[in-house]
Amino acid sequence: MNSILGYITWTVSPVAFSLGSLQVRWYGILLALGFVLAYITLQQVWKLEKLNPKTLDKFAIWTIVWCVVGLRLCHCLVYDNDYYLTGEHWKEIFLPIDAEGHFVGYAGLASHGGAIAMLLWLIYFCYTRKMNFFWLIDRLCLVIPIAAAFVRCGNLMNHEIVGSITQVPWAFDFTDGGFGIAGTYRHPAQLYESLVYLTLFVSLVVYYFKFAKGNVAPGRIAGVMLTTIFVARFLIEFVKEDQVAKEAGMSINIGQQLSIPFILLGVGLLVYSFIKKDQIPHYVEKSATTKK
Repeated sequence: MNSILGYITWTVSPVAFSLGSLQVRWYGILLALGFVLAYITLQQVWKLEKLNPKTLDKFAIWTIVWCVVGLRLCHCLVYDNDYYLTGEHWKEIFLPIDAEGHFVGYAGLASHGGAIAMLLWLIYFCYTRKMNFFWLIDRLCLVIPIAAAFVRCGNLMNHEIVGSITQVPWAFDFTDGGFGIAGTYRHPAQLYESLVYLTLFVSLVVYYFKFAKGNVAPGRIAGVMLTTIFVARFLIEFVKEDQVAKEAGMSINIGQQLSIPFILLGVGLLVYSFIKKDQIPHYVEKSATTKK
């Protein structure tokens, strides 16, 4: 990584290291690290509220699974369906190899799909556990920003989801990836989003542990998280390069269109949390031996 005339020439390799023919990418490492930090934070939540850690383990594993499934399906079926729904390319939705048998990994994840998948999973989990939905979604939304922040750092390492061309002093010259034209300086849109998410995570953790001490109005944290993340996403899209060809010429791109419902949902949850501010939900397990 070099600095030229105040700009940053981003030459970092997306590959962290290789094990024989297997390439381990920074994106995968950072994605895993984000999930681990989210899990560790949830462990402290469970400890504060004196809950059985086995419940958290099962919840965390399936949340990650459904999140990744949603992330992948949304990208393939909404953003890049022109590619994945033609010929034999549909196999690449599920398998990390192309039609010629080359390993290509899972290039393409969309946050909106992950949000929808997790929402459906939360509804099911709460129903089967007779758990208050708002209690659980607020705890999950407490940690989602740290995972999202590391995902965007992974995008930076991958030279993807780059910003539009600019002359700001902190612009990046991405020398790898689809927009790697030397001397073309762009907004580091990945860093913009990552900084927003990291700041949001720290703020929510301080609010939950220091001020609320586990007593959160229903939907308060979820409302703050959804509103902040998707308003930021909507605004930052204006300084992003089009992610797929069909976005060319759109005044409001696909990411912004998908963000609007989540912004409205977040605002709705915030309003609801103030209406129900005296009805604090809690989850109390019957006993430590209750079947999980």
